[in-house]
Amino acid sequence: MIGFKTMIEKKLGYEFKNKGLLRTALTHSSYANEMSVESYERLEFLGDAVLGCVVARFLYDRFPKASEGKLSKMKSAIVSRVNFARFARELGIDKELILGRGEELTGGRERESNLAAGFEALIGAVYLDGGYRKAFQVISRFLKRCLDDRELFTDYKTKLQELVQKRFRSVPKYRVVLEEGPPHNKCFYVEVRVGKRVLGRGSGRNKKEAEQSAAKEGLEKLELPGSSRAFMYRRKKKAQSGL
Repeated sequence: MIGFKTMIEKKLGYEFKNKGLLRTALTHSSYANEMSVESYERLEFLGDAVLGCVVARFLYDRFPKASEGKLSKMKSAIVSRVNFARFARELGIDKELILGRGEELTGGRERESNLAAGFEALIGAVYLDGGYRKAFQVISRFLKRCLDDRELFTDYKTKLQELVQKRFRSVPKYRVVLEEGPPHNKCFYVEVRVGKRVLGRGSGRNKKEAEQSAAKEGLEKLELPGSSRAFMYRRKKKAQSGL
C-alpha cells in the first residue's frame, strides 16, 4: 500500500505531511463500515467545493474575454464524473481504493462513481494538508491538459440540433438501442434519428457520452458533400409513396 501511495503522490505532484489524510481519501464507505473507520465521503464533499472554486478561477483568468455562458459550459465539461474518473485512473486511484469485501466483489474498483469520488476526496485531502495554494497548483496541472482536449469542450448534440433544425426544420431524436455489461461497467449504444432515418450511432459508458458519440457521427455524415440533398430527396420520395 505504501508503495502505491507514494506513486499516487508522485503522479499528483504533492507529498502529504499527514499520510492519514491520504489513506482516508482512498477509503470507501463499504470498508469504513466494516472496520469502523472514517470514509472519504467528507473529504469528497470538501474536494467537490474546492474543485468548483479552482476550476472557475482558472477559467476566469485564462479566458478574460469569454462570456459567463461560455465559462459555465467549459466548467460543466471539466467538472464531470466521467472526467474525474479519468483523472483517478491516471493517478492509479482505481488500484488503491480501500474497499469492503462486497464492494470489491461487485466491481467497485471499476465503478465510475467510486473513482470520481476518490479523486474529489484526494483533492479535499490536499486542500486540508497543504492549503488552497497547493490545491490550486495540483488541480491546475489537470486543467492545462483538459484545455488541450478539444473533444472535451465540443457539444456535438447542440451542433447537430442546430444543423438539423436549419436544414430540415426538424429535431434529432436519441434512442438507447442496447445496454451491455455489469452495473458497475455498463456500455450504452445509442442511435440518433431524424424521422425514420438513422443519422448516427455511438457508444459510451453512460447515456450522455453515447449520445455525444452518436451526434458526432451524425454531424460527420451531414457535413459530407451532397448529404443534405440526398436526405431531402429520400424524405420527398417517402412522402410521395405514402400518398
